[in-house]
Amino acid sequence: MAACVPTVDAEEACALLSSSTHHYLDVRMWEDFDKGHVAGARNVPYYLSVTPHGKEKNPQFVEQVSALYAKDQNLIGCRSGIRSKLATADLVNAVSLP
Repeated sequence: MAACVPTVDAEEACALLSSSTHHYLDVRMWEDFDKGHVAGARNVPYYLSVTPHGKEKNPQFVEQVSALYAKDQNLIGCRSGIRSKLATADLVNAVSLP
């Protein structure tokens, strides 16, 4: 079953981050994160690399996020929104499993 992935607009995201109730999780690859990121963001890449044969998904993604944030509330972002939606769906599905 596909997860319902909630979204917020930029104004709401800024308010949540300013209130310190949420953390910003950047799911871009390390190289992209190092080029620039949201202040205070933490990075757990959803993909480890992109090759001519496709993208290599981070097999430890859910475990790494769980270890980093435990029960914290997160805003998850990337450059285009595609990886962040996939990452959020994986995290929501992992929590929903019996």
